[in-house]
Amino acid sequence: MNMNIRMRIVGLLCLVSMAAWAEPPLETTPARMETVAREQVFDGTVEAVNQTTVSAQTTGRVLEVLYDVDDYVEKGEVIVRLRDTEQRAQVDKARAALEEARARFQQAGSEFARVRELYQKKLVSKSKFEQARAERDAAKARLQAAEAALDSAEEQLERTRIRAPYSGIVTQRHVQVGEVVQPGTPVMSGVSLERLRVRVAVPQRVINAIRKYRKARVLVPDEAGRPRSIPAERLTFFPYAHGQTNTFDVRVELPENVKGLFPGMFVKVAFVTGEQKRLVIPARAVVYRSEVRGVYVVDEQGGIHFRAVRPGRITPDGKIVILAGLRPGERVALDPIKAGALFKARRHLSKGADDGH
Repeated sequence: MNMNIRMRIVGLLCLVSMAAWAEPPLETTPARMETVAREQVFDGTVEAVNQTTVSAQTTGRVLEVLYDVDDYVEKGEVIVRLRDTEQRAQVDKARAALEEARARFQQAGSEFARVRELYQKKLVSKSKFEQARAERDAAKARLQAAEAALDSAEEQLERTRIRAPYSGIVTQRHVQVGEVVQPGTPVMSGVSLERLRVRVAVPQRVINAIRKYRKARVLVPDEAGRPRSIPAERLTFFPYAHGQTNTFDVRVELPENVKGLFPGMFVKVAFVTGEQKRLVIPARAVVYRSEVRGVYVVDEQGGIHFRAVRPGRITPDGKIVILAGLRPGERVALDPIKAGALFKARRHLSKGADDGH
């Protein structure tokens, strides 16, 4: 072996030693047998808890439609305006009547106070006093009626401004500008995405177990295509089975403001039906490479090896069931990106050393 080859080998060995010394610590965890929930998975359909068709409450011609399909509307926003000339005139009339009633009540009150003072001094008769009090009470009643009439007129005016009952998205528009609507005429439909639920048809054979545990979660893919688990807040069981399918409807209530779900979507729902022993590792340790699923196994000597595995479902506490490819006690890297980089670096250095020979 000439001097140049010997020097190259020594240099590569030094590089390998330095790389091993400079490697950051790789966090690992052993694969363990744990008791996990046994689950049955069924298809479900996402529904909006709040889905409404807003209708007109007064007669009028449509003056303006402020939102259209797929627009987001805040709660209380005006979505349709009706022509309100007649309603405004009624408000003005009621307001004027209220001012008159208020003035007459003040006048009757002053007259009653004056007659009462004279009556106490024995300068007027009791009948005169009673008449003044009756006129004051009548004026007060007319004032209250005028206030109620104004409230009613303002309510009729407010009904020409049709508002959103909750924040949501418009799904259908039923009227056009210029149409005349009557009380009960649909004007716009919408759904709220803040509160969603999933309806699932559950077979009769598992309904009793699901009723016993009352736990479920919705399984949906995240942005990277990996499964994501959304725990249910509550389960609602329908007390009867469908005669043709022998299935029970179950409503799975979801937390508020769940992202990525929309009414009408099909999703998977996992219901807890019991318990079982399974081999599990943290879900973040699994590498997703196209159709291949694997982990980086770290042996007792510190060697890193890529191992293809067959993963199962993800448990509610963020672990994944391993159906094949691992044995209990084997340690896997919790950071597969770092483990992959070290694996490639070591393989590159090892190949360079072999080429030196």
